[in-house]
Amino acid sequence: MKWLGWLLALFAAAVGLAVLTRYNHGYVSVTYAPYRLELSLNLLIVLIAATFLALYWLVRVTKTTLGLPERVRAYRLHRSRNRARSAMHEALTAYFEGRYNAAEKAAAKAYAEDEWPALSSVVAARSAHQLRNLERRDHYLTLAADAGPEAVLLAHITRAELLLKESRAVEALEALKEVRRVSPKSVAALRLALKAYTLAKNWDEVLDHVSRLEKVNGVDPVHALEVRRTAYLGLLNRRAQDPDGLKNLWREIPVELRKQRAVALTAAKYFMAQGGIREAIEIIETSLGENWDTALVGLYGECLASNAMPQIEKAEGWLQQHPEDPMLLLTLGRLCAKQALWGKARSYLEASLGVEASQAAHIALAQLLERLGDRDEALLHYRESLTLDRRDWAIPDEIKPYTSVFAKASAENVNASE
Repeated sequence: MKWLGWLLALFAAAVGLAVLTRYNHGYVSVTYAPYRLELSLNLLIVLIAATFLALYWLVRVTKTTLGLPERVRAYRLHRSRNRARSAMHEALTAYFEGRYNAAEKAAAKAYAEDEWPALSSVVAARSAHQLRNLERRDHYLTLAADAGPEAVLLAHITRAELLLKESRAVEALEALKEVRRVSPKSVAALRLALKAYTLAKNWDEVLDHVSRLEKVNGVDPVHALEVRRTAYLGLLNRRAQDPDGLKNLWREIPVELRKQRAVALTAAKYFMAQGGIREAIEIIETSLGENWDTALVGLYGECLASNAMPQIEKAEGWLQQHPEDPMLLLTLGRLCAKQALWGKARSYLEASLGVEASQAAHIALAQLLERLGDRDEALLHYRESLTLDRRDWAIPDEIKPYTSVFAKASAENVNASE
């Protein structure tokens, strides 16, 4: 439609010019001694217009010719940009599709075209890491760090994350130092540091970082509680042979964590190993008041205070709510035997065996019968115990790494008492 408008305008101008020249009889005289030139006015107008158009066309052609190299460069740059962006798009698509070899090649091509050098080198590094080519990965990470000040955060966070996937916590923390310098409040850096300190078993830093993440809403509350539990279990392990340190640490642990079975069981075992029977009893009773747990009930029967009557009364109160719990019946039998209540002890142990036969109950009853002088029946229970697998406390997975420490602390406490 635009060309039609120009065509109509041209026709209108031609018609106007024809009408104008029809009624125009003037002329122009140009004198330059000894010459004289006379032209009709209409011809002069046509000549001026033609000269203007010729000059305009000449200027346009000259400008176009002079600007041709620049236009060629711009065209080539445009084509290069398009190729680079296509390569970057291909790299990201391939990476998230799991085609890491193709992703690395495309990202390297994008980097060579200088298209988002920081991002392209990071994608190439992550792809190389997935392919387990650590040398190329480190090369790409170096390129990312050299891409400019704006790429420092991206490069070092990526380096720390990839190092943590190899469980190289110390090197990851070194990379995160630069991140904290550039962006002290980076949530991603805090999360990576939390993971690194967990791998390094630096439990004090773990507790500090999970608190900092909670302030910026950077961690799920359930996960935060799990992290704290792991950290406090690690700290309890370190205080296994430090009575004062164990007491101080126990006072620092939040109340909701003290009641959890893994924490309560670990702490109670370590207090028992150090001779803190009263503390162990209190810990177990508090935890069982919140959540019933067979492992804690079994341990309660091992906490033999000088006067077991308060424990017996407590356990008999629990028995009203859990009358068919074989471990509770076994615990009551052990406590009654400690208090020399032989009849009740035998009844509870036989009741435990009636609900579920266990090696521990057979041995406890055999030992009781030996005290009562019934060696023949005691021998029968010893034999029965040999046919059963040993039934230890149900040790939670969270504290299995610490059981050897508990055994060592218990043995040292027994040797010291001897």
